[in-house]
Amino acid sequence: MKKPQAHKNALDALEKTLRLKLRQSPRARLRYRVPALWASARGRGKETQVNPFAYYLDVVRKIKRVPAPRNRKPTGGEWTNDAVIYNMFVRTTTAYDHDGNGTLDLPVNTGGFRETGTFLKGIAMLPYVKRLGANTVHLLPITSIGHDGNKGRLGSPYAIRNPYVIDENLSEPALGLGSETEFKAFVEAAHRLGLRVVVEFVFRTASKDGDWIAEHPSWFYWIKEKIETRPPDSTEESRYGSPIFTRLELEHIHRDVNAHRLDNLLPPHEGYRNFFTVPPDPKHVVKKDGRYIGTLADGTRVKIPGAFADWPPDDSQPPWGDVTYLRMYTNTDFNYIAYNTIRMYDLRLTLAEHINRPLWDKIVGIIPHYQKHYRIDGVMIDMGHALPMELKAEMVRTARELDRDFAFWDENFSVTPRSREEGYNAVIGYCWVDQHHPERIKNLCRMHAADGFPIPYFSTPESHNTPRAAARSGGVMYSRWAMLVNAFLPAIPFIHSGYELAERYPINTGLDFTREQLAQLPSENLPLFSEYGYDWRSKDEFTGWAKLVLSVRRRYHDLVVDHHPRSFVMLEDVNPSILAFARVAAHARKKLAVVTNMNWTTAETVILPLDTARKTVVDLLQGGKHTVDGGRITLRLGPGESLVFEY
Repeated sequence: MKKPQAHKNALDALEKTLRLKLRQSPRARLRYRVPALWASARGRGKETQVNPFAYYLDVVRKIKRVPAPRNRKPTGGEWTNDAVIYNMFVRTTTAYDHDGNGTLDLPVNTGGFRETGTFLKGIAMLPYVKRLGANTVHLLPITSIGHDGNKGRLGSPYAIRNPYVIDENLSEPALGLGSETEFKAFVEAAHRLGLRVVVEFVFRTASKDGDWIAEHPSWFYWIKEKIETRPPDSTEESRYGSPIFTRLELEHIHRDVNAHRLDNLLPPHEGYRNFFTVPPDPKHVVKKDGRYIGTLADGTRVKIPGAFADWPPDDSQPPWGDVTYLRMYTNTDFNYIAYNTIRMYDLRLTLAEHINRPLWDKIVGIIPHYQKHYRIDGVMIDMGHALPMELKAEMVRTARELDRDFAFWDENFSVTPRSREEGYNAVIGYCWVDQHHPERIKNLCRMHAADGFPIPYFSTPESHNTPRAAARSGGVMYSRWAMLVNAFLPAIPFIHSGYELAERYPINTGLDFTREQLAQLPSENLPLFSEYGYDWRSKDEFTGWAKLVLSVRRRYHDLVVDHHPRSFVMLEDVNPSILAFARVAAHARKKLAVVTNMNWTTAETVILPLDTARKTVVDLLQGGKHTVDGGRITLRLGPGESLVFEY
């Protein structure tokens, strides 16, 4: 089947509206500031005062003048291997204090414009993204957000009220076009610039006040209203939380799961199972004070329970108060939330007759909806490895029937053949957790040289769930070093927005934080839940460095994206502070060396054997020449310094 036709009228509608608003606006009274960096590399450290309608109109017109890119040959989503990704959390990435009053005004400023992020501002940022060297934009969830249990002032994009509806807060009220039209314009603008758009979706949870609850109570789990939520670090089984198991029970569970014995998994204790009830009739579900309450036939009042970390079963996290799990199967013997019903799936639960077919059909229809209406190029599936395999297979098949080139990315930290077998084109992988440990990143490189990896992974030192790279040891020096190393691994460069600005404040604290860090970073203040804007005038930003590094990568594209182990050679493996490797083309016609110092305080000297007849090599980053003597090169690298040269 042919790829769905593009919506060619969204940018036209946006241009028309901006032109009309410009004619109506009192130019002298509009004070609206934007980062100068969005428009030009010469804008570093500056901001520009503009008429917003004129500014965005100029952006749209320039994008529309770009010749439409040629049609690409379908690759089954394997274009991912050539991707350089810029990751946007639209609400935060494009947020800015436009009126200069020192705060991000909610919901709009006195001029009627949002200061949190919008698709309109995302369009204005696309030329910046392309200028960096990215060719793909990855968006964290952009769907409507629920409010029951929100930690912050705006709510998490992962607390999805309705996956078919775009978050209304991502549009500019001053334009009156709505989020759907603005998102269509965003995708169309990206495509005009040769950028693909991949959107992240959550398919196994929903907000506790999701739109589907009143219509389809049987798609959710319910517990008695009187059951209280267990406090953090408590083991009181009379309250709701992650099921509590004894040490022996946990050993039993781990043995069964590790041996893939899923036919008789150990259930939670009876008291926990008794928290749960049958779903109420839709006629007896009402929304009271922002949350849904149901009434059973016997008069029992019931509510939607919060979700929690599902594996391992002794995870200490408290319940997630803003989301709940969808009920994928209807077997009444498994009417509870636990590791064996939402992650490992007991085989007695997963018989065909227990599939919650109406729910599955609704889930399967989400991706095609965005393909047809918005022409997205791919999806990142949040916790895709925890979805039923049959459901994932149906989702992949349905999407690729509409678009043979559609990409699937797996939010999975394991890099195994299973993701490839399930139809994915890439996984997140674990570079982010190894990169700041010299021996571990060297070991990852050794694996490339030995056996390679069965599926591409993202080469990045951070994500929206981890500490910022600039907040780790080495700070900006480490961040710049990671940018370079990751560009030349046989992996997929992934720029988490703000990374290139040397942002230090994390978006969320889901992974790799210490207890002390967590205590200093309360959830309600994090950008994932409340308003926050990057420092677009940062003196530490290294956008020029990112652009330079990625431009060199493009020159050696075919060599860099070669995943065969023969293309990756370790050059030095003795000095713990030196990471040095070569990318070698087939038949050794072209060789590229990457030599780096992982010591952030002290210079290091390294002697490398080079299989070359050349007498000198030239650093492709800074232009310096270095002598090769008898097939060996001696380099003294300053703290955090890196060299890249052909030999």
